[in-house]
Amino acid sequence: MIAPSIRVKICGLSHEEDIEAALMAGADYIGFVFFPSSPRHVSLSKAHQLSKRVKNAQKVVLTVDASDRELEQIVDEVKPDLLQLHGDESPQQARALSQKFGIPIMKAIGVSSPEDLTRVGDYDGSVSQFLIDAKPSSGQSSLPGGNGLAFDWQLLNDWRADREWMLAGGLTALNVRLAIKQTGATQVDVSSGVEISPGQKCGQQIAAFVNAAKGKNHES
Repeated sequence: MIAPSIRVKICGLSHEEDIEAALMAGADYIGFVFFPSSPRHVSLSKAHQLSKRVKNAQKVVLTVDASDRELEQIVDEVKPDLLQLHGDESPQQARALSQKFGIPIMKAIGVSSPEDLTRVGDYDGSVSQFLIDAKPSSGQSSLPGGNGLAFDWQLLNDWRADREWMLAGGLTALNVRLAIKQTGATQVDVSSGVEISPGQKCGQQIAAFVNAAKGKNHES
């Protein structure tokens, strides 16, 4: 039986053709990365132009410990539907940003052990949903996400979220159905898993991932 209502986020898009590929495939979220250290980073002017191409999907902006001024500029230029915080932003900061901009907040939580999931409770009342991602170990990467790393999905066996959440970390068209089945996720996020090189998306891989995640031509 095909699992219903799986929503897909394609993150780190930086070219018009990649946005078109994601939308054509049926992606539900289009993600833009604002983090200079990332190969997927986009400038404000480019993001402004790219955001105009997003139709019938939610625009998500990913930031990492951005300043208030940076966030103001990003929100003004892109007008996102969702703000993804992927740094060390506190629950108080998340709540303040949601109130300031009137935008739902998604907080990324890096996971490598059961203890990491306890951080979710700290953000009760501060965010609308969570991104549960792989947590790079020391020396693995300087990036908080988009590293193509998966975590042990069994860590989520006894975890229950009280709000929406999205699964990320090392997902590809080949493993996303298994990830959904094992974790019960109804939302999945991919970036490096649809790339031919860091920051360079592949339209065919985007389509394959969305089709696999949504169960098209696949059995769960």
